[in-house]
Amino acid sequence: KTVTADAVRFGGGMGNISRNGLTSQRPRYQEAARYYLQYAGFPDTLVWKLNKDDDYKDDYQSRGEWVDYLIRGSEFAADPEEPGPAIPLDLSFAFHTDAGITNSDTVIGTLGIYSTKIDSTHFPSGLSKLASRDLTDIIQTQIVEDIRAKYDPAWVRRGLWDRGYSEAYRPNIPSMLLELYSHQNFIDARFGKEPGFQFDVSRSIYKGMVKFLTSLYDLNYIIQPLPISHFQTKIIETGDFLLSWRAQSDPLEPTANADAFIVFMKKNDVGYDNGTLVYSREYILNNPEPEIIYSFRVSAVNGGGESFPSEELSVCKSNSGKETILIVNAFDRTGGPSWFNDENYAGYIDNIDQGVPYMYDFHTTGEQYDYSKDSPWLDDDSPGFGASSAETETLIIPGNTFNFSLLHGVSIRDAGYSFVSVSDEIFETGSVESGNYAVIDLIAGEEKTTFLPKNDTTEYFRIFTPEMIRELSIYLDSGGNLLLSGAHIATDIRMNGLDSIAAAVMKYKWRTSSASHSGFVTATGEAVLNQEESIQFNTSYHPDIYIVEAADALEPVDSLGTTFLRYTENNMSAGVAYKGKYNLIALGFPFETILNPDKRSQIMQAFLYFLLEDNDTSGTSMQRTRSP
Repeated sequence: KTVTADAVRFGGGMGNISRNGLTSQRPRYQEAARYYLQYAGFPDTLVWKLNKDDDYKDDYQSRGEWVDYLIRGSEFAADPEEPGPAIPLDLSFAFHTDAGITNSDTVIGTLGIYSTKIDSTHFPSGLSKLASRDLTDIIQTQIVEDIRAKYDPAWVRRGLWDRGYSEAYRPNIPSMLLELYSHQNFIDARFGKEPGFQFDVSRSIYKGMVKFLTSLYDLNYIIQPLPISHFQTKIIETGDFLLSWRAQSDPLEPTANADAFIVFMKKNDVGYDNGTLVYSREYILNNPEPEIIYSFRVSAVNGGGESFPSEELSVCKSNSGKETILIVNAFDRTGGPSWFNDENYAGYIDNIDQGVPYMYDFHTTGEQYDYSKDSPWLDDDSPGFGASSAETETLIIPGNTFNFSLLHGVSIRDAGYSFVSVSDEIFETGSVESGNYAVIDLIAGEEKTTFLPKNDTTEYFRIFTPEMIRELSIYLDSGGNLLLSGAHIATDIRMNGLDSIAAAVMKYKWRTSSASHSGFVTATGEAVLNQEESIQFNTSYHPDIYIVEAADALEPVDSLGTTFLRYTENNMSAGVAYKGKYNLIALGFPFETILNPDKRSQIMQAFLYFLLEDNDTSGTSMQRTRSP
């Protein structure tokens, strides 16, 4: 039999280790490792007495000593008879970035460090320390090969160093110190700010560890699957909920195929259950309760483990007898911030785009203020080129949390409508029976066409792909109605040269890409909302809602459309309403970033009333569209 258990690290909250009568005033996860070890009760000789009054050295030196303390009492320990936790660890891994600057579009690249000669050539278990070289070689090779395949064919593989670095030589088990890239070199740093790059590099490290351990113990390996895609929900004739999806293969790893799936469910906003294991690519929830919003995530599993979860899709069946709304989640984007790079200056421009973290960002210190490439490092208080402020050091910054169908769904449910939600990937295939739905609510969020570093030919996260335009056109030409919101729904059209197509289908045109920094919007009349109805969407730090740095201004293309919202600070058009063969509302900011949840529900009710009333554009009809 084999028994396994997850490790849980206790010790959150704020730091409480005092220095000169003061604590750090930082969350404990941001503090030095030696403070955590002191708080957790590790022996003082392994923590703060390695170096007299030098917390900096204690920090990185205590980590290897921590590993050796954990294996005390196990077969790997220097003295197996010495009492201790007796945890038989297989390897130790330290994750660093490195220094180095080039003045060209060339990465510094990836360095691997191990140690074989200090104290002894063998570990206490008898294993040769050359196993550390094997570990380092396998992981470095995996990282470089994967990055070259997906991001940069010229990614630099630096050396394999046999050196006496503390995190490489102190542990009495196979150990690697990784220097992934240079945090000082701009092109390296740009890669490091991409959430997709972060995921793939982390997956490469995991794959390298698996391959090292299975070779060490002469085992076969299987790598965990990638997340599922083409996810959708629907209400079938019996009133039950049907979920379906597709498995995603990994072109970089042939063993990473899904064998089964876990469907996680929650009701309203209570919290997810422990999941239901299924062996097909669909799942039926029988007898769902009316008026309850059910939300789902799906992960793929195989002999190697469980994938990251899918986006969250929600569905609700109303008792009102009203129409059903189709939510299409087109906000998939994660990405780094906007940037520039010329002969003398380079850096990030947060007021244009701060980037979109995967779920949350824990790492950003603040906005860059030193852009001069010639600005020298003087000390840690004056670090020169690339220096940033520190106003966000302690903040957890929301990004794409992939749960916006729930936020839209709450407002739709409150307006008395049933709804289902689907991913944009499955919608673009044409297999969603969109004609069955009275309105499509298209969530664009901060989606926009994005290019990765050193690759300006392959586009990602384009909102209006040819497939999206085709499906929307078919739906609208058949008499459907569209609610569309997003910060870049006009800009993305403009940058892809789709102005005429947007005018024909979406009935609006781009005016500017940075229309509001305050987030205040006012209704212009009674076409959709009561005159002087005010709205505020999020344009600064909020613990739960991502920041809209630069909302779009968009205007109607003909007399059948009207501007019904304007940005308060400059009177630019913030929302377009159209009545013709079909009805349409387009917002130049994301609906889900409206700060007041009650206001969101009131506005959604008014939007759906406008979209679903008849096409009579007389004054009487327009008068009926006042918000409740």
